[in-house]
Amino acid sequence: MKAVLFTGKNKVSYTDLPNPKPGPDEVVVEVKASGICHTDYEVLKDNYGTGAFPVVPGHEYAGVIVDVGSNVRTLKTGERVAVDPNFECGTCRACARGWAHLCENLGAYGVTQHGGFAEFSVVNASAVHPIGQMSFTRAALAEPMGCVLNGVDAVFETWMEEALIFGAGPMGLLMGLALKTQRVSRIAFCDIADSRLDLAESFGFEAVAGGSDALRSWHHRADLAVEATGVPQVAAGLTGYMANGGKGLFFGVCPSDAHINIAPFEVFRRQLTLAGSHSLNHNVPRALQVISELGDVADRVVSHRVSLSEISTFLSAAPPEGSLKVQWSAE
Repeated sequence: MKAVLFTGKNKVSYTDLPNPKPGPDEVVVEVKASGICHTDYEVLKDNYGTGAFPVVPGHEYAGVIVDVGSNVRTLKTGERVAVDPNFECGTCRACARGWAHLCENLGAYGVTQHGGFAEFSVVNASAVHPIGQMSFTRAALAEPMGCVLNGVDAVFETWMEEALIFGAGPMGLLMGLALKTQRVSRIAFCDIADSRLDLAESFGFEAVAGGSDALRSWHHRADLAVEATGVPQVAAGLTGYMANGGKGLFFGVCPSDAHINIAPFEVFRRQLTLAGSHSLNHNVPRALQVISELGDVADRVVSHRVSLSEISTFLSAAPPEGSLKVQWSAE
């Protein structure tokens, strides 16, 4: 089979690998759609947990089951599924609390084991979820939407009326769409790129240019402020936009060695809540439900559908200029 392979730190290959065979509790998925994530670049740079080279990247994927292991009774070939990439040890303190995504020994398909940027992927039978007739393109958004919903769960309150999201990229837009489903009445996006602001407006959101008077009007106003850029300077200013009693979410992936200054007196006096969220916590079925409710609008988060060889090229350098979610699509 054809596959993208990270052979070592900063080394990408487009190569042939043997077709996988399932173990007793596994299934083989013929991959039909698989998306690029910022995490893929961190895996390539060996900045995400323990390196597992060589590894096939890709943890946002969906496809068709083409083979099942001898112990698998609840799944059959021909079923259309999305993959939950995370797998946990089940014994650490976080796992005991049901926090699989915070497992001390967390693994993931596409990170520590071969993932979705290959024609076929072997995964545990418990890792796949039926998608019915949902398109594979849409179903491959289940993993990123699962991450979004984990973030929403960390901060959302029913009293929230106004939200300000910094960063109108694909994850920020999915965050905005998820908050819409929670009936947040006013959602604004701040970005430095006019094209991203235009895009946010096309989704029905308010657009606020960085450094503008409109942004200054959000001073101490947002019930929820979300940092979805991964830029430390943006994260550092988040409390300035949070209303008294408001909440802030660090959702973007800042450099691991970045530090910012937060005034503890301000957090105390204004009773602010700052939270982070990491990955998804086995909530793919819920994510698929939200994506289904969103319908065609979810598809607009995918800006490019390309060949597997092109995915290799983009992972070697950078995604296309101005892109949102980039997927390898076999549909």
